[in-house]
Amino acid sequence: MGKSREKATGFMAEFKKFIMRGNVMDMAVGVIVGGAFTSIATSLNQDILAPILGIFGGTDFSNLFVRLGEGEEAPVLYYGNFITAVINFLITAFVIFLLLKGINSITGRLSREEKDKPAPATKKCPFCKSEIALDATRCPHCTSRLEEGQDEAAG
Repeated sequence: MGKSREKATGFMAEFKKFIMRGNVMDMAVGVIVGGAFTSIATSLNQDILAPILGIFGGTDFSNLFVRLGEGEEAPVLYYGNFITAVINFLITAFVIFLLLKGINSITGRLSREEKDKPAPATKKCPFCKSEIALDATRCPHCTSRLEEGQDEAAG
């Protein structure tokens, strides 16, 4: 009985570790925000674009259907709803494209600024913490001998 309890505890600990990883949490937030954004895109299409298109085309996509057969039990294809769903998808995809394009542009600008920064010409002496030349082998302030590749991280 103790062994099965250990397995259950280990499983729960592993599950907790999995859930608390950053990429899982990011994905969960993305799904939630995506769901909220989809409702905005659907509202944009149904409440704003469809009526405007109805003015020019004289038709509302949601009311388009084809009855396959006769009688009340005949199946109905609501292809207007499908057209509306396709329009919602295209609107959502276009807005996401614009957002990612903007984010990539900002990220590209920031990375260019990082690359344009000159490399540091000095380092800190690990002994006295004074600024010294990057290629110095001895500190001019405390006269400590610096080994090859030694910097402020060593010491």
